[in-house]
Amino acid sequence: MATIASAETNEKAERVGSPGFRFPARAASYVQATPLILILGFFFILPIVMIGIVSFWDYDFAGLYPAFLTMNYTDTLGSWVTWKTYLNTLKFTVIVWSLTVFIGFWVAYFLAFHIRRTSTQMILFLVCTVPFMTSNIIRMISWIPVLGRNGLVNSALIEMGIIPQPIEWLLYSDFAVVLAMVHLYTLFMVTPIFNTLMRIDRSLFEAARDAGASGWQILWNVVIPLAKPGIAIGSIFVVTLVMADFSTVQVMSGGQSASVALMMKNQMSLLQYPAAAADAVVLLIVVLMMVAAILRVVDIRKEL
Repeated sequence: MATIASAETNEKAERVGSPGFRFPARAASYVQATPLILILGFFFILPIVMIGIVSFWDYDFAGLYPAFLTMNYTDTLGSWVTWKTYLNTLKFTVIVWSLTVFIGFWVAYFLAFHIRRTSTQMILFLVCTVPFMTSNIIRMISWIPVLGRNGLVNSALIEMGIIPQPIEWLLYSDFAVVLAMVHLYTLFMVTPIFNTLMRIDRSLFEAARDAGASGWQILWNVVIPLAKPGIAIGSIFVVTLVMADFSTVQVMSGGQSASVALMMKNQMSLLQYPAAAADAVVLLIVVLMMVAAILRVVDIRKEL
């Protein structure tokens, strides 16, 4: 009798709802997740599926024609211009990632360990975010009067007698593109690293000092390994943003450099949507491979 009563109790515990309608508790979780599934499906999965479908269509100057052709992928992967564009984009990605990791880590390190008061940390962190309250385009264009031939940098260097004539490569060059991207995306590296460093138990530093470790040894053997999840999250942000950036490359290079996203933008301006969709699919695969490589190196589940 006790066994039967216990079984009935367990069965009732697994059911929710009114006495006239029994609803499995296991199915309730799926029902609760349905709104999120619908939102992600409509705004995320469906657009990607549509891009994949359109990438196989045919097109001309008059319109698009539903079909199943591999021509767009053949043109994309078989063109040396496309490969050079991907290499140029990867070059920007590696340089910008390296600089943002270096700058972002030391800014986050200073805020986390050299500023004692929490209120001061928050104030300084907000100061770092103030420029990001404006549009990316405005912050990017603001470099033009600074780096231009008659800009602030060249004018100051000439007046101090350091250079006899303006430096031409400060603006409309790869240097300008990298500088603008570092300015735009460094905060995406600072924030997750700062969040990770704030979670480190300070007693670990005392234990390391008691064991005879120097400041650099503590940094290399304690801080950096524990900061890897934050660095990985920031790297994912920076890599995806740089790979998808076209406006910075277009404006700051003066049309002298190229990126995959800029190539896609030009294709769409010429109404070559299937070709742009094929490039988008290839770019998505490349970015996912880079993100997968980051996740293989660092386990970010500790941070999530």
